[in-house]
Parts: sequence; structure tokens; C-alpha cells
Amino acid sequence: MNKADLVDIISEGTGLTKLETGTVIDAFLATVSYALASGERVELRRFGTFSLKDRKAKIGRNPKTGVVVPIPARKMPHFKPSPELRKYAEEKQGGEN
Repeated sequence: MNKADLVDIISEGTGLTKLETGTVIDAFLATVSYALASGERVELRRFGTFSLKDRKAKIGRNPKTGVVVPIPARKMPHFKPSPELRKYAEEKQGGEN
């Protein structure tokens, strides 16, 4: 599913136009992005939490040339689904992992 699919489904379910729905989705994504960039967590009850996780510095290797490349420590966006979302997804997938 992509953004256009989300816009279509939400638009049908809410009665908003596709343009209005797209604007709302864009605003939501921008707000979550801004919060993460500011170091905040975004918690959506019964859905999950968006946060930043620390990644340690490590040594990588260019697979084409074999040259060793240092990869600096950084913060990466992370999503942790709520127990309700995990349970719902598991039930819809027939309990498969």
C-alpha cells in the first residue's frame, strides 16, 4: 500500500475529498518528522510509538572494492507497534510469522 492508496481509503471512509485527505496525511507525516528531529517521541495509543534509537559506530566495507569504510554513530527513526496492533496484524495473517 502506498500514500495514494491511503488517501483513497481514508477519503472514502471520512467523506473528505482526496485533496483534503492528502493534506491531512502530509501534515501528519511532517509533524511526526519534526517531532523526531526535535528528539521527541510520538506515541499513538493502541497503534505504536515513533522514536529515535542510537546506532553505534561501526566499520563497514564497500562490497564492490573491499575498501573499509567507517560508519559513524547516529540516531535512526524507529517504530514500535503497540500490543494491540501486533495482535491485530497476527490475527489477520493467520498467526504466521
